[in-house]
Amino acid sequence: MENFTSDWTIIAASGFHANPEEDGTRQHNFTIISFTKKTILIGGSAYTGEIKKGVFTVMNYILPQERNVLSMHCSANIGEQNDTAIFFGLSGTGKTTLSADPTRKLIGDDEHGWDEKSVFNFEGGCYAKCVDLTKEKEPQIFNAIKKGTLVENTCFYPYTKTINFSDTSKTENTRAAYPIHHIDNAVAPSIGYLPKNIFFLTCDAFGVLPPISKLTTGQAMYHFISGYTAKVAGTEAGITEPETTFSACFGEPFLPLHPMKYAEMLGNKIRENDVKVWLINTGWTGGAYGVGERIKLKYTRAMISAVLNGKLDSVDYKKHPIFRLSMPTECEQVPSDILDPKLTWEDKVKYNRAAISLAEKFNGNFSTYSDFANNEILEGEPTYV
Repeated sequence: MENFTSDWTIIAASGFHANPEEDGTRQHNFTIISFTKKTILIGGSAYTGEIKKGVFTVMNYILPQERNVLSMHCSANIGEQNDTAIFFGLSGTGKTTLSADPTRKLIGDDEHGWDEKSVFNFEGGCYAKCVDLTKEKEPQIFNAIKKGTLVENTCFYPYTKTINFSDTSKTENTRAAYPIHHIDNAVAPSIGYLPKNIFFLTCDAFGVLPPISKLTTGQAMYHFISGYTAKVAGTEAGITEPETTFSACFGEPFLPLHPMKYAEMLGNKIRENDVKVWLINTGWTGGAYGVGERIKLKYTRAMISAVLNGKLDSVDYKKHPIFRLSMPTECEQVPSDILDPKLTWEDKVKYNRAAISLAEKFNGNFSTYSDFANNEILEGEPTYV
């Protein structure tokens, strides 16, 4: 660091609260980026994630325009055959959990670039949600939380130094920030080959979307711009019913350019490298939240393994009547009756209503971007009468 000269300056003052009336902020906490002064100001927040997301926003401006690199809010890992997989998903969809696979090496947890030859990590660390974390469910993340890890908003068992991961009295959004070398099978340096598969993760609390489906390039661009998941009761104050959440490119707050710029770059890279794209629903089946049940993690892992091992290349597919997604009719270690979500609902009429309602929300959200979309992307929209 002796001769290091910084390009950017970041000042994070977690104890400083802005006065919205005086300072022109929306609330007391803030993250302000000046591309002219090359400075990031952060106040009123003790999340280290504010720092990394500030830098990520800067990267999202510079890399696509100056380096022809697609910057991505995703995790990534690589298998023994040098097959890189990318996982996009908003908070709570399983991005960190599903990329931390003991049979594959972790490239990175949250922020990556995709250039002509590789996928590479920006961060050198992981920022994992740790609510209800157990060694049995997520051994890699659990074992990574040791000396050198920063935990945020977690609580301890009384009179001990043992973290109580189930205590959400401060917030559901408990976090652990640790160096990537805390993961035993992390890649060093954090670079992988060009991807063979991309997974879009969504937690559909309405029980409408299939647990796995294959997307065309147009559908991939459409769902990338949509960035859908659903919040369920208890995750945030005031939410009592499932609520749709759309975040363009699975990271809208961090996009200084129009989302279509990133979507078009993604579409070009999918075509150029013959990448397969999959939509994975880690949410509900057999009904919406409160009626159906959460799709078992072991089934989701089995579906992703089947993709990575090429087991879904030779099975039959059928089209979802509304979302027009290609659903496999069979998958190893997964009950076939859950692969078509409509079959898991007792009341098929209710399912149709729920599916149309969700499709309307998708199309309503996408109307913001439709004027900038080409026909290939528009063909990825759900359709209903």
